[in-house]
Amino acid sequence: MRAAGSGRALLLGIAALSVAAVAAALVAQYRFDMQPCPWCILQRVIYVLIAVIAALGALLPGTAARRSGAAAVLLLAGCGVASAVYQHVVASQLYSCSLTFADKVINALKLESLVPSVFGVTASCADAAVSVLGVPFEYWSLALFVLLGVMALGALVRRG
Repeated sequence: MRAAGSGRALLLGIAALSVAAVAAALVAQYRFDMQPCPWCILQRVIYVLIAVIAALGALLPGTAARRSGAAAVLLLAGCGVASAVYQHVVASQLYSCSLTFADKVINALKLESLVPSVFGVTASCADAAVSVLGVPFEYWSLALFVLLGVMALGALVRRG
């Protein structure tokens, strides 16, 4: 029973960290004028999905729900890592992010029109290339996605 509680606690921690990541991005945007590009917004979407799935995995009864949630979070964390790396290596070198994968996903989901204050794209990829404490902003995101993946793996391998 204790191991199952540990898995649930990890999933709840994952959900809390993911919500905190989106909150931090919003503070950076609205307080410090760090405007997001499509890749930034795509990462916000991934954090929201991770938070919802992790919370459901933690709150639904049974080991299957917890393990399914942890596996889905692990997959999404991998997607987040890929998007952060792509943003740094490729997208930050582009002036326009139009018609990139991130732009297409955001437009297809109509996120900009549904919740523009959270998912509105307000900068080009080149303009969004900023650093915090000397580290590119997307690498902070990458580090958090790695941490979430490790936590999800921990929740996945717990018994019970």
